[in-house]
Amino acid sequence: MSSKQGVILYGPPASGKDTVTAALAELSPRYAQFARLKVGTGKSAGYRMGTAEQLRELEAADHVLYANARYGNTYAIDRPGLDAAFAAGVPVVHLGQVDGIRALVNGYPAAWTVVLLWCPRTVTEQRSAGRGDSDTAARLAAWDATREDLDAHPDLAWDLTVDTTAVSPQEAARLIDQLLVQRAGAASV
Repeated sequence: MSSKQGVILYGPPASGKDTVTAALAELSPRYAQFARLKVGTGKSAGYRMGTAEQLRELEAADHVLYANARYGNTYAIDRPGLDAAFAAGVPVVHLGQVDGIRALVNGYPAAWTVVLLWCPRTVTEQRSAGRGDSDTAARLAAWDATREDLDAHPDLAWDLTVDTTAVSPQEAARLIDQLLVQRAGAASV
C-alpha cells in the first residue's frame, strides 16, 4: 500500500465539498484542496487557471489523468499537480464524475479514501441560491448528471457516505480524518 494518502470527495454541486475541505484543513494543516487545472472563465478560487495550450502540452506528455467539461470550462487533474499536492500533505480532490474517481484510483499510486457527500436536489438549489450563484440552473443540471452517474455505477464502493443535511462539516471532517488515521495505522502493521 502506498504511504501517500489522498481524499476524493464526490458529490453533486453544493453537497459540501468546499465546506468539508475547509473543516478538514481546520482539523489538520496536512489537508489541502487539490487545485485542479481550469481552462476557461469564471471562478478562479480553488483552481490553477491555465490555457488550452498548457492543457494540450500536459496531454501530449501523458500527464492528464482525467479531464472533464462543465459550465463551459475544462477541468483537469494532472500528474505534476498531484505530485506537488502530495509533497505538501494530503490532497483533497473534488469530483462529480465516477470516471474521474476511477482514473485517480487506477492511475495515481496512493491510498485514496473515497467519500460520497450527498444532499437532495432541493438542498442544492437552496444552497446555490443562498450563496448567490448566478448559474443555479446549470448546477441543478449537474446535480441531475451526478444522480445519473451514481445510478449508472451501482457497484462503486464508498469508503464513507455522508448526508450533508444530517452531518455537520466538522463531523464529516472528523470521520474522514479518523478513517485515514485508521488506514495509516493498518498499513504500518
